[in-house]
Order: sequence, then structure tokens, then C-alpha cells
Amino acid sequence: MSGLHFAAVNAEGIVADLDLLPAAYRVLLKMRAHSEPGGRIEVDQVTLAQMLGLSRATVNAALRDLDLAQLVKKQRAGVYQLNPMLAAYLSPEDAVAAVKEMPKGQRLNSSSFVEHYRQAVTAYQDQLSEKRRQRENAKRRQNLKAVS
Repeated sequence: MSGLHFAAVNAEGIVADLDLLPAAYRVLLKMRAHSEPGGRIEVDQVTLAQMLGLSRATVNAALRDLDLAQLVKKQRAGVYQLNPMLAAYLSPEDAVAAVKEMPKGQRLNSSSFVEHYRQAVTAYQDQLSEKRRQRENAKRRQNLKAVS
């Protein structure tokens, strides 16, 4: 990105309130620095990991955290989209227009934004626990069949 760019809001305060994984903040800042006007970025996890000196697993966890927080969405492999309120734009008018197009509940300045993130994290952790229980139950059943 070169030249002067504009952002719709100063969102650092609300992003800090999310209490993301430490690597998520680094990944977010790197993605913002390398994104196109409008917030689109083409970068794969391996490249992000190399740019930041992190493992791919750490970058993957950071991207998942950013997704749960609605700050970065994966469009397809190697292509991501920053939240419109975090993206840079070519003009202030473009920045304002992008925010106006967003559903109010997804805006960073929504009164429930932080709580929505916390609920998304809890739901994700519950899903992981349920999958773990299912795997353990399947393994127990398999062991019982083997013993019978």
C-alpha cells in the first residue's frame, strides 16, 4: 500500500477490548499493512508465518480468533477480507460508504460487539469439547468391540 489512505474509524480501543490471542494482534496489524484499499488481502498462512516469525499453527489460531471476532474473514484459500471498519480506503467517502453498508450489529462500535466475540469463543470451545467427547466415545466403543 502506498500513498495516503483513510480509515472509517479509530478502532484500536474496541479491538484492544476483545482480549485476542497475542499473535492475533500481530497478524491483524500485518494484514492491515499489506491489504488493498477496501481491506482485501491475498496472503497465505505460510507467508504470514514467515513475515511474523511464527509457526503456521500459531497463525492459524490467530486467524481463527480474528474470524470469531469478525475482524478478518476468509474468502477462500489465501484471500481474506478485513472488517470494513478496519480497512483503509482511497478516500474518506469510500470509508464512510463501506461502514454504512455494514449491518449495524457487525460494526465495531456496536454495544454488543465485545460480548458477541466472547459468545463466539465460548461456542467454538464448546464445539471443540463436543468433538473431543465424540472421538473419545468412538474410541471407547472401538476398544470394547476389540475386547469382545
